[in-house]
Amino acid sequence: MAEYPRENPDLIERLRDPDKCRSAFTEVINTYTEPLYWQIRRMVQNHDDANDLLQNTFLKAWQSLESFRGEAKLSTWLYKIAINESISHLERERKRLSLSIDDEESHLAQQIEADEHIDGDALAQKLRRAIATLPEKQRLVFNMKYFDEMKYEDMSEVLGTSVGALKASYHLAVKKIEQFFEEND
Repeated sequence: MAEYPRENPDLIERLRDPDKCRSAFTEVINTYTEPLYWQIRRMVQNHDDANDLLQNTFLKAWQSLESFRGEAKLSTWLYKIAINESISHLERERKRLSLSIDDEESHLAQQIEADEHIDGDALAQKLRRAIATLPEKQRLVFNMKYFDEMKYEDMSEVLGTSVGALKASYHLAVKKIEQFFEEND
């Protein structure tokens, strides 16, 4: 599980300084590569796609660095870019493969089964398949809470959803995963 990095106010100041910006952004990449990779990976399931989307995330962050005003945490801003990249990718894949939203579940399940980059035991594989059955928003909320141990307040900033709605979404996701495990014993 990737740890959710602590904010470094000095880093944000260096990002704003034209003379220190490049080295500061290298630090951003070093700090956020792993947690962002896993956030993306849990959404798209495919290692190569996750790597491509991670590169796109950092590229978009670099290109729009001047628009980062610091009103939100740096991590929140980066997670928002990564999640938007993931959602856009899933929508493009759904169109490319002519999948309905319901068909996407079986497509994600097939990717999990064929994944050679994760050596999960049977229980971990089953959890990944259960998560793949969740609707996109619930999958996002579950991953952020369960794997990243993100606070609801931080999720609220990233996803633009109320804390109450996120708690309800997480609760529903947990119930659906429990039901998946009961039905697939």
